[in-house]
Amino acid sequence: MKTITIEGQLRTESGKKATRQLRSQQLVPAVIYGGKTEVNFSAPLSAFKSIVYTSEFMFADINVEGKTYKCILKDLQFNKVTDVLIHVDFLELVDDKKVIATLPLKYTGTSVGVKAGGKLVLKIKSVKVKTLPKYLKENIEVDISGLELNENIRIENIVAPNMEIMNSPRIPIAAVTMTRQLKQEETAAAKTAKK
Repeated sequence: MKTITIEGQLRTESGKKATRQLRSQQLVPAVIYGGKTEVNFSAPLSAFKSIVYTSEFMFADINVEGKTYKCILKDLQFNKVTDVLIHVDFLELVDDKKVIATLPLKYTGTSVGVKAGGKLVLKIKSVKVKTLPKYLKENIEVDISGLELNENIRIENIVAPNMEIMNSPRIPIAAVTMTRQLKQEETAAAKTAKK
């Protein structure tokens, strides 16, 4: 599992004036919650880039005042005008405490329906899961090799041991649809059969 390290400084002052001052120094205010205590810290904008601007799921080891917190990214806030990162929330991982995280889906295999000329349509890229930190992983693999033409794979078909998937079970995550060319071929074949 990929882990990044963020070096942070403890924030002693809070409020708009203090956060404005931090941002003017290219520092982003952040918070770690979910553990024994809430930790308010700040770190340079560049320290967050590899965890914020990616679709990958990863851990963050955050070092503040000589103490390391193992966390996952929970929430981000961007400036509405400039689109600059202005606040980050992290959830501290506690071994015996379940967490809710969003894990990316990784589709594997080649669908039978695609081999028959259909088009694969991926409808969902990630799912929300509830699990213990030790079961968190980079992604959840979904095998699509058995997916036939005009069929769906739904949330309920995802195999994720030791995880509770929070999304509605009936939501389709991937489908194989008929391409225009295949529809035309079928229509032509039907017309020929009628003659």
